Amino acid sequence: MTETTTTKAPRYTAINDDGVLRVTITNPKRMNALDYDTMVALGDVFVGVATDRSVRVVVLTGEGDRAFCTGADLSSSVAEAGRGITPEMTMDAANRVVRAIIDAPVPVIARVKGSAAGVGVALAVAADLVYASEDAYLLLAFVNIGLMPDGGAAAMIAASAGRALAAEMALLGQRLPAAAAKEAGLFAGVLPADELDATVDAAARKLASGPRRALELAKQALNSATLPALDAALEREKVGQSELLTSPDFQEGAMAMLQKRPAKFGA
Repeated sequence: MTETTTTKAPRYTAINDDGVLRVTITNPKRMNALDYDTMVALGDVFVGVATDRSVRVVVLTGEGDRAFCTGADLSSSVAEAGRGITPEMTMDAANRVVRAIIDAPVPVIARVKGSAAGVGVALAVAADLVYASEDAYLLLAFVNIGLMPDGGAAAMIAASAGRALAAEMALLGQRLPAAAAKEAGLFAGVLPADELDATVDAAARKLASGPRRALELAKQALNSATLPALDAALEREKVGQSELLTSPDFQEGAMAMLQKRPAKFGA
């Protein structure tokens, strides 16, 4: 069993457990929100899977029971700007993780407990199989802070569940409970919390012992058939989100969220 972590205060772990690479976002105090460095590191992990023949399947999850991942960590944005990290760089890092999950030559399983919000939704639905606890939910809350969905989340939801549901989530910022996500075809399974790990482990072990090349080609075929316009969606989101991240509406929305008050957007 091998383990790697970020060089700073750990925000993730990646443990190869006999062919099952278990990647865990480790920022539970911020509900597993992602700072820029962690997004870059996660991208490195998934890109590295392509050349690591010891990895047969990846399980992606978040530490604790409250959240899978709640998107970008807004509390780190000021410090990141001071380091010269631009909105375009942030978008490139997020898009790289999503693209790397989809392009990974092995199956990726998302184990979702609690909230998957913001780019956390994209990380979950980019996986090939999503297993969630009954209390889990998806939330594209970008509009509530003056932003648009990113990470290809809206495009992937529309591809799996249809435009109407994607529009409701993206434009109204309403959460989608696990049961509804399963019914819409976004989750492979919804389990009681005490059964989730056994289900994920059983699927991971079956995939880890399967024919690697056949699984890779099957995954490529599925993604090619359902996500042919994803790259164009990611590019549109990069342009749009980079604009919005410097807007007064986002400044107000982010401040309102941190202060736990309603946002007052301009005209």
